[in-house]
Amino acid sequence: MTEPLLEPTATRPTHPGWPEVLAAAVTYALVYLAGPPLVDRLVGDSAVASGLTYAALSGVMGLLAFAAAFMIRIREWPVFGVRAAPARWLLIAVGLGVGAVVLSQIASVTVIALLGDRAADVQEEYREAASAGPVALVLQLLFLAVLTPLGEELAFRSVLTNALSRYGAWVSGVVSTLVFAAVHGLNLTLVPAIVVGGINAYLFLRTRSVWPGVIVHAVNNGASTVLASLVVVAS
Repeated sequence: MTEPLLEPTATRPTHPGWPEVLAAAVTYALVYLAGPPLVDRLVGDSAVASGLTYAALSGVMGLLAFAAAFMIRIREWPVFGVRAAPARWLLIAVGLGVGAVVLSQIASVTVIALLGDRAADVQEEYREAASAGPVALVLQLLFLAVLTPLGEELAFRSVLTNALSRYGAWVSGVVSTLVFAAVHGLNLTLVPAIVVGGINAYLFLRTRSVWPGVIVHAVNNGASTVLASLVVVAS
């Protein structure tokens, strides 16, 4: 008696791939294009409301992009690096976050000294919002130091860095960092984007967890927001 032929079982991907990258990229691009006109219509000429809303939008774009990638086919959190990281790497991430702040500030000052008025600063509204009072500062920290790190790390590290890792650590780290920086535009945010993007690509590839990168991103954004608001108040 012959054994019945068994249907081959499809193996589930162990990493996100190009379908996830494409879904995230299209979603991110659509929100990137549609979001600013909507924000401008909603908040009008209020610099504070605009700064807060744009800060929130930066996190929402990443979260929506990740959600689109997540729903394509895999739908498993650990595959996207949403898993626990060793405690020592979380502590290392705090130190790297502080280092990113220092390095970014030095690099930004250098760029301003070299380019002067040509160094475009697109985050002036962020600083105005953060310096508009205690409530505004808390909201801006919530948006820039919690929502944005979570959204951007899920989109750029959990999806992009993760998917490109099949081509090797160097390709994955360099390409995902350059894409992350390019999305921030040719302005002063390019400098910290390269610093944070490079550090977090390494952390994700090293730990396969998104959380160390979220911590670095949160420390960098939080400290930078507080420092910027203090400068505005002092001036």
